[in-house]
Amino acid sequence: MVVARVLSVLLAGVLAACESQVGSAVDVPDPAGRSMTERPPTENPHGVDEAPQFRAEIREIGPELRARVQSGSRPGCPVRLADLRYQRVTYIGFDAQPRIGELVVHEQYAEAVVDVFRQLFRARWPLRRMRLVDEYGGDDERSMAADNTSGYNSRPVAGTSSWSKHAYGAAIDINPVENPDLTSGSVRPVAGRPFAHVDRSPGAEVDRGVIRRGGVVVRSFTRIGWEWGGTWSTADYQHFAAPDSTFRHARSGPRT
Repeated sequence: MVVARVLSVLLAGVLAACESQVGSAVDVPDPAGRSMTERPPTENPHGVDEAPQFRAEIREIGPELRARVQSGSRPGCPVRLADLRYQRVTYIGFDAQPRIGELVVHEQYAEAVVDVFRQLFRARWPLRRMRLVDEYGGDDERSMAADNTSGYNSRPVAGTSSWSKHAYGAAIDINPVENPDLTSGSVRPVAGRPFAHVDRSPGAEVDRGVIRRGGVVVRSFTRIGWEWGGTWSTADYQHFAAPDSTFRHARSGPRT
């Protein structure tokens, strides 16, 4: 009996050690109190990390989310909250670990945009962060300076009175520091200056998070019919948007 008890204690200790090596699920709560569960990579018998699983969720902008997408709104905003969709998707961070990001886009593009981020996740192409622009008070400059990947923002095109496609939920900016906007004659954000003139040709060796021609980011957005600002005569490397020929302007009306 004594030997059996000793063996039982030893076995329990071994199992506990194994469980600590495998890792446990991490719950990332959403505003509604629900969660997406992301399990860290586990080690298989051959010592090869299993790929983490892509997760995505698309929701209407209900009461629990309405307050979180208000700071980016301005009088006369051309899209209703009812026409937008909130997304939570898994992405790979600059630390090579899976994370949960948030994005808002027009309902017309919600499924297609999820497919884009699915492709980036499978390629383990990294994003610095993906938070609602409201966390930066709807301020595009602050969001860019934080290297934040973002979608909907009720704002005009910089330096004009015309609504940006971001105001319609029809544009996304990817890693703004590594992919700066040069359209204003300056580098935006300022931290993007080292990346303003890097070689972005197909096959070029680039730093992590830098978009290049023919790369997975451009291919994934091209696949859903979106255009890249990196091809403009004065480039906006972070910018992807639905083309005018297919963009259906959302109905204007009360932001309900």
